[in-house]
Amino acid sequence: MIKGISFAMSTLVVLSLTACQNMEHGTGQKASATLESRSGSTAQGTVNFTWKGHDVLVTGNFSGLKPNAEQGFHVHEKGDCSAPDANSAGGHFNPDAKAHGMPGSGSHHAGDMPNIKSDANGNASYSATISGFAVNSGSTGILGKSVVVHRDPDDYKSQPAGNSGPRIACGLIK
Repeated sequence: MIKGISFAMSTLVVLSLTACQNMEHGTGQKASATLESRSGSTAQGTVNFTWKGHDVLVTGNFSGLKPNAEQGFHVHEKGDCSAPDANSAGGHFNPDAKAHGMPGSGSHHAGDMPNIKSDANGNASYSATISGFAVNSGSTGILGKSVVVHRDPDDYKSQPAGNSGPRIACGLIK
């Protein structure tokens, strides 16, 4: 009987530690943002962030974008979209103080993501797997930050933000 209780307690401890470790690393965690128009645009959308191992799957749907165009898309450092031009969101999320660049190829801000590509009606579906940030509130976590769509495409090289123009939509990540 005591061996059975001891085994059950040991199993419970292992499961609890595994669950804590998974939460610490974000496994299975999710976040989302609803983006509202800024800078006089009609752009809006929804974005979902899902932790997948060491990466984050970012999916979204957008409308009101410039037809047949690319728009810059980034996680920004502050969770504040209150300004009419969304400048209250601060700069790109960059906890490791890296140069701006293309995700997946060399140095880049944690908040740098591939451009959104709209269709002839100004709508877009988005899906990208990103590394460099986590779906939590830790030092590389995006909870409480904002996600921003810019009017122009990110050129992935101009410093500090890719020359992507005004912020046309912004949403709090929660």
